[in-house]
Amino acid sequence: MPTAAANTPPPSSATSPTTTECAYRWDVRDSAGDNTVTESFFATIKAELINRRAWPTRTAAHKAIFDYIEGRHNTRRLHSSLSYLSPSTYETRHHATHNTTDRQIA
Repeated sequence: MPTAAANTPPPSSATSPTTTECAYRWDVRDSAGDNTVTESFFATIKAELINRRAWPTRTAAHKAIFDYIEGRHNTRRLHSSLSYLSPSTYETRHHATHNTTDRQIA
């Protein structure tokens, strides 16, 4: 869908201006499927970890979230949302085809 101006990101009611701006700068296309996967992930981590206790510090919450993801995330399982690739394979291919190290968010 064309936008009004070629140099402005398309409007979105589901994302913040900062997220939309970064996605546009990094040439990331919005997809309903992407949002569904993200929403599912955050709903799960909130239900299984975050909302089950009070967090005394931001650092404690950060460590718990890191441990939760690293401990439960299966890097070998194939995902339909990743074209039936494992997360590890998807990341490797993505980084090989997108030179993300040279890009910076201004």
